[in-house]
Amino acid sequence: MKNILMIGTGGTIASEVTGEGLTPELTPEQLMEYVPGVSELCRVRCLPLFNIDSTNMTPAHWLAAARAVRDNYDSCDGFVVTHGTDTMAYTAAALSYLVQGSPKPIIFTGAQKPINFDSTDSKVNLRDAFITACADGISGVNIVFNGKVILGTRARKTRSKSFQAFSSINYPYVATLQDGYLMQYIRQEALPAPLFCDTLDANVGLVKMIPGIDFELIDFLLRRKDAVIIESFGVGGLPSYNSDQFFDIITKGIQNGKIIIMTTQVPNEGSDLAVYNVGHRLKGWRNVLEAYDMTTESVLAKIMWILGRTRDWEEISRLFYKPVANDILYRG
Repeated sequence: MKNILMIGTGGTIASEVTGEGLTPELTPEQLMEYVPGVSELCRVRCLPLFNIDSTNMTPAHWLAAARAVRDNYDSCDGFVVTHGTDTMAYTAAALSYLVQGSPKPIIFTGAQKPINFDSTDSKVNLRDAFITACADGISGVNIVFNGKVILGTRARKTRSKSFQAFSSINYPYVATLQDGYLMQYIRQEALPAPLFCDTLDANVGLVKMIPGIDFELIDFLLRRKDAVIIESFGVGGLPSYNSDQFFDIITKGIQNGKIIIMTTQVPNEGSDLAVYNVGHRLKGWRNVLEAYDMTTESVLAKIMWILGRTRDWEEISRLFYKPVANDILYRG
């Protein structure tokens, strides 16, 4: 039997009803009591890393989760990480860069309803996560939810309440599960041993474009952040509003060594700055990156990982466009 480490971080799956709303309180050992059949699949060791609502998750928690995987990697065949759904896609993306090319599966799961509710998705999701963690063909970071196995760099929470909470963005499902059976469609490439990283630059900002946006917001972020992600409209671009004020702000930021990442707030199909004049004039600018078909969650985690390693523009650009766990397929 395989040895699986269950890492508990809190979230709805571990929550109980209190007078102030749902609050994570159950330990990993208590969660396992609700899925006794897992003992027939594997040997489980539990690690209660923290017990928080995923709204409170920070890059420091990502680093702690990566360290937990690293410290226990040699003694385990796979990992199951229970996590709140609201920021699970961010954490899964971050672990994809902090633990690169893992031949062993690192499976995130959670639930929309606590495990002790009568109508809960917790038990199925947790059992499916262990089935996936025990599968020989699964590697790297994935999210298992509602019978779907989604690559960690491609997941996004697209429904706030229903059990079908996560979608795979611009990439097929890795596998599906039904009645306890795993049907794998894609085998991910893995390294002989994972590449562990332990630094992030969390000084990254994100702004979502709205019609008539105040340019001073971008200026404010560029003065305070090492990199700013701009979620623009459609395939991408910056408005002018009959002046070059926005581009002047971007130019000043670049001159001060700041990194600009252009992406789109449209979930599917990605950006393409070359299509329209509002985007074309940004193509080829030094210190300007384009996300193409990457998710915003992966863009954020990837630039934090890159800036934690280097400040050289050529190396930043090379690393950003180099695929990690199939995070980017289309590059213009």
